[in-house]
Amino acid sequence: MNRREALSAVGWILGGTLVSADLLVACTSKPTKVNDLFDVDQVAFLNEVGETILPETSTPGAKAADVGSLMAVMVQDCYTKEDQDIFLKGISQIDEASEDKYGKKFMKLDQKQRTALLTALDQEQQKYQAEKAPEAPNHYFRMMKELTLFGFFTSEVGATKALRYVETPGRYDGCMPYKKGDRAWAT
Repeated sequence: MNRREALSAVGWILGGTLVSADLLVACTSKPTKVNDLFDVDQVAFLNEVGETILPETSTPGAKAADVGSLMAVMVQDCYTKEDQDIFLKGISQIDEASEDKYGKKFMKLDQKQRTALLTALDQEQQKYQAEKAPEAPNHYFRMMKELTLFGFFTSEVGATKALRYVETPGRYDGCMPYKKGDRAWAT
């Protein structure tokens, strides 16, 4: 073996080691971004907001449907730049409101505090919607609430556990009997 062959072999060995190390790091590290706008912590935050809006009872809650991930996709792909900015700022506004009222961030609140805080925000957005001009921007909490409801009731969990679902419903029956307490149909 001459000097050139030896250097080439060492180069291949070292190059393979470096490439393998990069692949190993890439496989073991957790991604921090969900998409261009949201990171993993924001999606977890949105799941908790959703779970407060639609909590788990005898049926699964919004977190079981992973509404935070749906919100991240919908806001990035379907909302205008203005609404995206309002929505993202709304995440920090919820934390600010939580700090003002309870002295800690939303994720540190217990369920009663979360419910009280979001109920106050819901009343604020209802008042805002009633008084706003048609061209005024949307309220961040209204967007979060709408996406929570949409995400839950269009998910498999929401359609099959909270609503009635028949995969292949068969014939059309426009006059189905309804008994008080029956769940609505998803199909």
